[in-house]
Amino acid sequence: MKKILTQEEKFLQMTQTPIPSLICRLSVPTIISMMVTSLYNMADTFFVGQISTSATAAVGVVFSLMAVIQALGFTFGHGSGNYMARALGSRETKTAGEMAATGFFSALIVSAVLAVLGLIFLDPLVRMLGATETILPHARAYAGYILIGMPWMVAALTLNNQIRYQGNAFYAMCGIASGAVLNVVLDPLFIFTFDMGVGGAALATILSQFVSFCILLANTYRGGNIPIRLRNFKPSLEYYRQIARGGLPSFYRQGLASAATIFLNLAAGPYGDAAIAAMGIVNRVSMFASSAMLGFGQGFQPVCGFNYGAKLYHRVQKAFWFCVKVAVGFLAAFAVIEFLFAPQIVAIFRKDDADVIQIGATALRFQCITLPLTSWIVICNMMCQTIGKAFKASVLAMARQGLFFLPLIWLLPHLVGLTGVQISQPVSDFCSFLLAVPMGVSVLQEMRRDQEHLDAQNREA
Repeated sequence: MKKILTQEEKFLQMTQTPIPSLICRLSVPTIISMMVTSLYNMADTFFVGQISTSATAAVGVVFSLMAVIQALGFTFGHGSGNYMARALGSRETKTAGEMAATGFFSALIVSAVLAVLGLIFLDPLVRMLGATETILPHARAYAGYILIGMPWMVAALTLNNQIRYQGNAFYAMCGIASGAVLNVVLDPLFIFTFDMGVGGAALATILSQFVSFCILLANTYRGGNIPIRLRNFKPSLEYYRQIARGGLPSFYRQGLASAATIFLNLAAGPYGDAAIAAMGIVNRVSMFASSAMLGFGQGFQPVCGFNYGAKLYHRVQKAFWFCVKVAVGFLAAFAVIEFLFAPQIVAIFRKDDADVIQIGATALRFQCITLPLTSWIVICNMMCQTIGKAFKASVLAMARQGLFFLPLIWLLPHLVGLTGVQISQPVSDFCSFLLAVPMGVSVLQEMRRDQEHLDAQNREA
C-alpha cells in the first residue's frame, strides 16, 4: 500500500532526496499520464480513420478546439499549481488550500460559459477551425459533443496539475489513465456498434473524461493532497494575478497551438482533404512522441517549485540539467525510430489512402530532424514558469507555435508549396531553440548568483 506522507514529510522528501531518484520517481506517473492523455486523440484518429479521409480530417480540425480546452485547463492548473508548490515549499498550507479551490472553481465556471457560447455558434466555429464543406458534417458532430464535455474536461486538467504540483503524481496518473483506458474501449463501441460515426468518438471522449474528473476530484482527499472545498474558494485579485502569472505561459502555449492548428489546416486545405488528414495525423504522432518528454519535465516542476520556494537554488539547477540531458537522449532515439518508419506509422491511421501516407511521412521526417532540440525549449519554459519568471516563460511559450510558426505557415507555402506546410514546424522549432538558449542560460546564472549570496550569508552567520 502506498504510504501517505504528511506535509512535513513531503517537504523533506522534495528538498532532501537526491535529484535523479526524486525526479525519476515523480516522472514515471507523469510520463504515463501524458502518454495516455495523448491516446485520447490517437484513439479517436485511429478508429475514425476507418470511416473516411474526410472524417479523419474532421478530428484534425477539431484538434484545435481540444487545444483550447487544454489551454484553459493548463492555465488554471499550472497557474494555481505553481503557486501551491511554492506555498508548500514555504510551509503556507492554508494559502495553498485557498489557491486550490480558487483555481478549480474558476476553471469550472469559465469553461461552462465558453461551452455554451460554442454550442450556440457551432457552425461558424467549426468553419473558423478550418472545416471544408466535405469535412463540415463530421466536424460539427465531433465538436458538439466535445463542447458539452468542456467544463469537466477543463476541470479535470486543472485538478491533474494541482495534484501533480503537490508531488503526488501517482494520484494524478490514476485519474487520467483510467479515463484513457475507458476511451479506447468506448470508441469502437460507439463508432461502429452503435453506428454513431465521428460523433461516437467524441461522446466516448467526454464520457471517459468525466470518469477521470470524478476520480481526480476524489483523489484530492487522498494521499496527503489538499482537498477541494467550496469554503476555500476565495476569488481575489491577488489570487487571480498569481494564477495569471503562473498560468498565462501555458495559455499562450496551448492557445497558440490551437491557432497553429487552424492555420495549418487552412494552409493544407488547397492541397485537399488528404493533406489536412495527413498533417492532423502528424500532429498527433508528434504529440505522442513528445508526451513522454513532457511527462519527464513535469516530474521536474514540483521539484523546481518546492526547492525554489525553499531557496535551495543549487537543487533547482541540478534538476534542470539532469532533465535536459535525459530528454535529449530520449528524443534523439525516438526521432531515429520515427524517421526510419514514418510511412508505416502514418499508415496505421489511414492505410487505404496513399496520398495521406506520402504527405504525412514526409512531414513526420522533417519534424524528426529538430525533435531533440525541443527538450531544451520545453524544460527552460517549465523552469521559468514554475519559479515565476512570467515574461520569459511567456515568450518561450509563444515561440514555437506563435512567434515563429504563424509567420512561417503563412510564408513558406507561398514559396515552396506543400513542402512549406510540411517544414514550417521544424523550422519554427530551430528558431525557438536559438531564442531559448540565451534565455535559459540567463536564468541559471541568476540562480547561481543567488545561491552564492545565500552561501556567503550562511558562512557569515
